[in-house]
Amino acid sequence: MIKLSRFLKPFQIPIYFVLGLVLLQSLAELYLPTLMADIVDKGVVTGDTAYIWKIGGFMLLVAAGGMICSLAASFYSAKAASGFGKLLRTKVFSHVGDFSLHEFDKLGTASLITRTTNDITQIQQVLVMMLRMMAMAPMMCIGGIIMAYSKDSKLTLVLAVALPILVLAIVIIAKKGIPLFKAMQVKLDNLNRVLRENLTGIRVIRSFNRVEHEKKRFDAANWDLTQTAIKVNKLMAAMMPIMMIVLNLSTVAIIWFGGIRISNGHMQVGDMMAFIQYAMQIMFSFIMLSMMFVMIPRASVSAVRINEVIDTVADIKNPANPVLGKGAKGQVEFRNVTFSYPGAEMPAISNISFSMNPGEVTAIIGGTGSGKSTLINLIPRFYDVDSGNVLVDGVDVREMTQEQLREKIGFVPQQAVLFTGTIAENIRYGKEDATEDEVRHAAEIAQANEFISDMPDGFDATIAQGGTNVSGGQKQRLSIARALVRKPEIYIFDDSFSALDFKTDAKLRGALKGETGDSTVLIVAQRVSTIIDADQILVLDNGEITGIGTHKELMESSAVYREIVMSQLSEEEIA
Repeated sequence: MIKLSRFLKPFQIPIYFVLGLVLLQSLAELYLPTLMADIVDKGVVTGDTAYIWKIGGFMLLVAAGGMICSLAASFYSAKAASGFGKLLRTKVFSHVGDFSLHEFDKLGTASLITRTTNDITQIQQVLVMMLRMMAMAPMMCIGGIIMAYSKDSKLTLVLAVALPILVLAIVIIAKKGIPLFKAMQVKLDNLNRVLRENLTGIRVIRSFNRVEHEKKRFDAANWDLTQTAIKVNKLMAAMMPIMMIVLNLSTVAIIWFGGIRISNGHMQVGDMMAFIQYAMQIMFSFIMLSMMFVMIPRASVSAVRINEVIDTVADIKNPANPVLGKGAKGQVEFRNVTFSYPGAEMPAISNISFSMNPGEVTAIIGGTGSGKSTLINLIPRFYDVDSGNVLVDGVDVREMTQEQLREKIGFVPQQAVLFTGTIAENIRYGKEDATEDEVRHAAEIAQANEFISDMPDGFDATIAQGGTNVSGGQKQRLSIARALVRKPEIYIFDDSFSALDFKTDAKLRGALKGETGDSTVLIVAQRVSTIIDADQILVLDNGEITGIGTHKELMESSAVYREIVMSQLSEEEIA
């Protein structure tokens, strides 16, 4: 948690206010028993009613001052903790935004969500308690011991016996609790992952009648977390009875020995009453610390997990001295590129070399797992190559900033992703300042106008979370429109026509020719009919290029391509 304290710098003034107010509150609490002792010894014993009213009124003022300080401290501690939580969430979110896909694969999406929400909330809650209790407990403890000693030094021997027992109990319970808190956060990640998979895959789950299976998976993860939580709470529940036993026994001992000292004339009744209150304040300061020890282990685990995210260095960084393009705008070249996923035994693609030029359509085709999507993910630098070079405009993509590179690209992913908002807002995601005419034109080229016009609100129609209120083909067309409105130098279509019928596919490809004529176009497709007219076709097999050329050339030279064509087209269509 110490490493995260740097995020508290903007909130130094509220924190100082809290510490000052807590000090004043503690002084008020410590002064009240002395005033009460004076009332008993000088007012009640002597029958001085005027003195009782005078000191009693002063006690009310001190108590009111302490209450005001307490309320103000609560306000400023909540303000500082909330601001800290907001700043930390922003930092984690922006840092995660710079991660490559490798970091996402490593940490896991479910875990990142838990860390950004639950873990930061844990720390925020503990911070509020720390600013109040952690600051107040030492003041009350030290001040209480000093005041108790001033009332009767010999009676403080009771505290000398009681306090080590409390400290020992806190240390033992905290030592056993920390590993359980660590396990709880891991199990919470697992529960979050199961729940996320269940919610996002609900259609598949229902279509295969696996609802009961998923319930069992969720119940298992939930029960695992519950069992650990019960163990933690049982352990922590033992702390309070121990505290109360020590507190009550200490009170009995103080009354016992204090009564003896009063009868011997070494102590007054008011002082003994004050001593009991100081003893309770000291004990309760330890109870406050014990409550902190309940929260701090869990918060420390959360802090470690957040620091793990913040300390994770993205594999992909912007160069110190970025280089601008040297070649033709939109030109892409692969030179002996090899790439492996972390932990993989074999490279996903090996020794890939080819080039794409503006005004040309390049297509990639191959079997499942041949490396098609891997190859195109290297162009926008979602991953970095193991060896070789990927060049855009004659410059290695590693020598350009990620923003410069991606401004040149209109990317349509294999899984169409839409965001909550209107249709127009989703299309403008590709170009924030796109005019209404540009949005409509992009939708028209993408063959989306027809279904948009059928919606009651047209371009202002709302897209539900995840695009669940539109079909797969409509999602793809809106994703294509989003890329088109950008008017990039390079278009990348990752199997973006698979959900379209043949008629819409043909119309879309015809419209794209006029729109993307000056750009470099790369199409990954499973259907031969989609890429048959491409200027060059790359045939991938097991991560290697086994053929490159036009459809006609590949029919003669590539057995793999010929096999794919024969499996999809009739002899008449091939002819």
